[in-house]
This record gives sequence, structure tokens and C-alpha cells, in this order.
Amino acid sequence: MNKFSPDKLSLSKWTAVQPVNREKHFIVTKLLRDEDQLVLQCVIEAVHSGREETLDWHELRNSDKWLQGWH
Repeated sequence: MNKFSPDKLSLSKWTAVQPVNREKHFIVTKLLRDEDQLVLQCVIEAVHSGREETLDWHELRNSDKWLQGWH
């Protein structure tokens, strides 16, 4: 399990354990918050293609799918 604070996710770098379409390296470009400013989701951008994807920030804690940093 990856441990981190959701407030520190902005501009963090991630590596997908199982790359899809040669997209392996990602960067968190945006945090989506609720009215109480709690982080709900994050937008990640693939470095290779520039494709963006929105996901629940809790998914990044799963070390079977995501590694912190670029590997």
C-alpha cells in the first residue's frame, strides 16, 4: 500500500504497474475537491500521449496497480 496525504498529490509522479497503450508514466495534474475542500478525485495525465483520466485518489494507494515516482 502506497502511503501519502491526498493534499500532497498535486504534480506527483506515478508509474502504472501494468501499462496500457504504452502509457506507463503519469503525473497528477488536478485535484477535484468537494465543498469542504476534501480531495475526492484526481486527474492524471499520461506523459507519453497527454491523455487525461479521472480516478478516485484512493486507487493510487494500491501498490499492485501504481508505484510512486517514475520507474
